Amino acid sequence: MCRSMFKLAHISDIHLGPLPRLSIRELFSKRITGFVNWHRNRRKHLFGGTLDLLLDDIRAREADHLAVTGDLVNLASGLEIRSAAAWLRELGDPEETSIVPGNHDAYVPGAYEKSMRAWYDYVRGDLAPPQWEEDKHIFPYLRIRGKVAIVGCSTAVATPPFAASGFFGQRQAREAVNMLRAAGEAGLFRVVMIHHPPIRGATSFHKRMIGIRRFAAVVTSGGAELVLHGHTHLNTLYWLKGQTGPVPVVGIASASQGPGGMKPRAAYNLFSIDGSPGAWELKGERFSLNDRGDGVSPESVDIFKL
Repeated sequence: MCRSMFKLAHISDIHLGPLPRLSIRELFSKRITGFVNWHRNRRKHLFGGTLDLLLDDIRAREADHLAVTGDLVNLASGLEIRSAAAWLRELGDPEETSIVPGNHDAYVPGAYEKSMRAWYDYVRGDLAPPQWEEDKHIFPYLRIRGKVAIVGCSTAVATPPFAASGFFGQRQAREAVNMLRAAGEAGLFRVVMIHHPPIRGATSFHKRMIGIRRFAAVVTSGGAELVLHGHTHLNTLYWLKGQTGPVPVVGIASASQGPGGMKPRAAYNLFSIDGSPGAWELKGERFSLNDRGDGVSPESVDIFKL
């Protein structure tokens, strides 16, 4: 029997560890600042076993699709990128997982291209070429899964040391509007994935998204029912103006954050999507690592219900 409800799970900021040994050449760049930050801060609280607990819980709740909103790696070294590709293959069918890159996946010049080439099956749209092509734009992409249209956007760019900003440009905006309009005309529930929060003031200035106003215009003009992001390592809910009403913009804690840190413990969002155009039903729930770090529990209340 085919169920009509579609379940979409959302994780972000995986930061797969441990950090590999890097050569002097690799460290002679912005990576040195990230290397120091990892050893001073991140390694104390980011744990691979935490991610496994989340994924096991997602499978137990029979999610139809997994959305990953960036930062699979830390310093985007070649070994990290290849390890992330192997992790993705173990995760399952690329048809059931959609990814957009984060700033750590494009940490230094050239890293973005290496990451996208290695993870291509998880970032290509339904009509994209089956093989990576140099100098071809990947984003935005469109993937249709059941009654849901997933539009993946990228804000991932290499930045100078001590900066982690993202960029959403005019070309992506134009193409995203067209994708969202077409998906709306086809009667699909539209989900936009992006790494940086498209909300002014949601993060500090040096970590901001450049193009926030442009993205807001995309949502207003093209239409969307849900926006997912990462980057802040926080569980957040904002709203953008949509065509027929407010559009929820939902962030999530790092999927590898163990207990005891300054940021919230690891969590994932689970969205139940049902209904039809003009009468969509959307329920958002959050499931978090418990305070012992050995299991996952639902939050006391739902994120929202529309």
